[in-house]
Amino acid sequence: MHKVGIIGVGEYLPQKVLNNAQLEKMVDTSDEWIVTRTGIRERRIAADNEATSDLAIKAAREALKDAHLAPEDLDLVIVATITGDMPFPSTASIVQNALSAKKAAAFDISAACAGFIYGLSVAKQFISTGAYKNALVIGAEKLSAVTDWKDRNTCVLFGDGAGACVLGEVKTGGISSIYLGCDGSNLELLNLPAGGSRKPTTHETVDNRLHYVKMQGNELFKIAVKTMTEAAQVALQQAGLSFFNL
Repeated sequence: MHKVGIIGVGEYLPQKVLNNAQLEKMVDTSDEWIVTRTGIRERRIAADNEATSDLAIKAAREALKDAHLAPEDLDLVIVATITGDMPFPSTASIVQNALSAKKAAAFDISAACAGFIYGLSVAKQFISTGAYKNALVIGAEKLSAVTDWKDRNTCVLFGDGAGACVLGEVKTGGISSIYLGCDGSNLELLNLPAGGSRKPTTHETVDNRLHYVKMQGNELFKIAVKTMTEAAQVALQQAGLSFFNL
């Protein structure tokens, strides 16, 4: 098995800044309320003519530059997103074409907040087995497109941007462990109700604002803190480490 590590990183943030003072004029909230509960003071918002792929492409180019690789060196492109340009083709295929990474396979992963870690894990397996040599993993979202700017419980949280990394073989170091998990029993806590096969788009779903993210933040927070702590402990254990080694 080959050692796999991150050999290049890149990012892209849209130019438009939406700060808490501006949000105070949009919904019933305050800078103090937002900062106290989330630590967020501002978020970036993509332009109307910027799609998720546009964000991803710019981050990808930075990552390739940092890795000193050309697009034709890539064997795989994975984009982790829940706000793809369209249901199909994959956003990854749009990125692959824009980069001219002609020999690379490409597909999307839909795992919301955990998407980038899932993408990292999948790419790592391809390289560690020797199937591929270099992989590009991108986490990109245009969450402003699915944010209800009348819902103060969610609109203060989300913004737009992209981060990318190139994975490749390394002689030393590398990714020590990745731990994945899933609990599908609490889907009502965070979802986007309409637009899929269960509830296709209709005038009613649009009128009822069902194409925006819905979240029960308090309950989700409790579960997330507990689960991420447990996941971190398992990942450390798999890597032969403990919190005391950090």
